[in-house]
Amino acid sequence: LARSVADFGKYMGSDLPHARAAVRWGADYLLKAATSTPGTLYVQVGDPGQDHKCWERPEDMDTPRAVYAVTASTPGSDVAAETAAALAASAVAFRRADPVYAARLLRAAVVAFELADRHRGSYSEGALSAAVCPFYCSYSGYEDELLWAAAWLHRASGNASFMAYVRANGAQDGAGNDDYSFSWDDKRIGTKVLL
Repeated sequence: LARSVADFGKYMGSDLPHARAAVRWGADYLLKAATSTPGTLYVQVGDPGQDHKCWERPEDMDTPRAVYAVTASTPGSDVAAETAAALAASAVAFRRADPVYAARLLRAAVVAFELADRHRGSYSEGALSAAVCPFYCSYSGYEDELLWAAAWLHRASGNASFMAYVRANGAQDGAGNDDYSFSWDDKRIGTKVLL
């Protein structure tokens, strides 16, 4: 949605404010998750096993609401880099409409990316694996999300270091090995299109 606003907002007419409001709603959530506690990215609330058995509104649920976070000791490069990419894309969407907000989003995106890159590990294979799999297992690894985030950060910031990151890490992170599909789990072809 953020990319649609960034690239096609001028064609949205009277729907553009509604599209921006939807992007802001999601970006605000991610912004809070990424900036509430230094060095921590909150990524999941609730036990997925219990939540998938419950079909009532979250407001009515009485199951435990455990909170899961990515930190230096509980890495989740895939989810942290995906968060960075979403924040950076949202920054691009708000660049002209609200530059102060866009700058906040970009700063948070950089912090999330640094967490993902410095403390590498898969969200679904590390310390949080029991809470993540079998529902949110990553099959493509986390390297594609790192490249995706770096590409979005380059677009959002114009900072050449992010393009240098893609160039330096692309081959070893599997950028050339794709099946030409873009999904929640595999960002390689999306990164190529974005670049």
